[in-house]
Amino acid sequence: MSLRGTPEEAGGASVQGALCLLCGLPAAGKSTLARSLRDGLRRGRGWSCVVITYDDVIPEDFLQGGAARSLSPWKRYRRELLSYLELLVASLAGGRQRRRLRGPAPRTDPTWGRFVACLRGQGLGDPTEAGPAEPGPFCLVLDDNFYYRSMRHEVYQLARRYSLGFCQLFVDCPLESCLQRNRRRSRPVPDETLRLMTEKLEIPNPEKNAWERNSLTVASVESNPEDNAEVTRLLLTALENPVKYSEENLEQKETDRIICSTNVLHQADKTFRGIISQTMKDAKDRKAAPGAMKLLAEELSQLKTDFLEDLRQGSGPNNPGLRPNTDITDAISLFQQEKDHIVRKVWNGH
Repeated sequence: MSLRGTPEEAGGASVQGALCLLCGLPAAGKSTLARSLRDGLRRGRGWSCVVITYDDVIPEDFLQGGAARSLSPWKRYRRELLSYLELLVASLAGGRQRRRLRGPAPRTDPTWGRFVACLRGQGLGDPTEAGPAEPGPFCLVLDDNFYYRSMRHEVYQLARRYSLGFCQLFVDCPLESCLQRNRRRSRPVPDETLRLMTEKLEIPNPEKNAWERNSLTVASVESNPEDNAEVTRLLLTALENPVKYSEENLEQKETDRIICSTNVLHQADKTFRGIISQTMKDAKDRKAAPGAMKLLAEELSQLKTDFLEDLRQGSGPNNPGLRPNTDITDAISLFQQEKDHIVRKVWNGH
């Protein structure tokens, strides 16, 4: 499904574009900020701007269904949505003629249907039909928690593949305020989940990660972003400085992977075992039922097996985020992400 290749292979990216990613806790004010950004960019600068709110696109029943243990519905839906975002990027960045979006066949995927409805609802016309591109730059605002760095890095890689600008806005809001707002929602997140996300939240760190240099922290109570000079400057900087695509030396990449593979696998295995051990201890301290303990141990053991195999191969069907020469810290972050989802699933089921 996912389109790969250089911007030229995608049709010649002659249109300026940027991906603006919003991250933060649920109920921090991201959706309000996203809508304000969209309206301000359209009205004040003439940009074509669309907001993709993950909660509106991913089906509510993603925790249900018979997906394989190694590929949870949550993970599968996020992967599908990322592939649809890439289709949209290729369509918008393809030049004067916007390309037709071709979704899954048969077109029964609920994520695809909600994704298309989201685009139509924001005046993009019929995205499944070709047509003239709108004049001026375009900006896709992605509204999600993105609390793990690895989630955000996938979007950065998408920007790099299509030579687009990339920036991040971290919406900072105290936990107690988020809890109060969240409880008033029609679909509130469990308090326990929100607290867990607070502990696991990986705030953008431009000093440590060069790819996060275009990042800004804003308070959820701040005024309209149109009036915020820093937000405006961030967006303009991203648009005027697209992430450069560079052709990968696959032979050298494979050589490097083989050289470091043994050390990475050893470190990863040791770290994963420690994480699993601590998780089981926490579950025991919480007096988890024997059945839940057994299921949790099985799920985490399978997760470790899948991760180590994908690290050994350099990539794999279980974790497409793991690529050759994946940094060990990113691998651990991905593992933590999947571990947390398993823990929530086991607790919700017992």
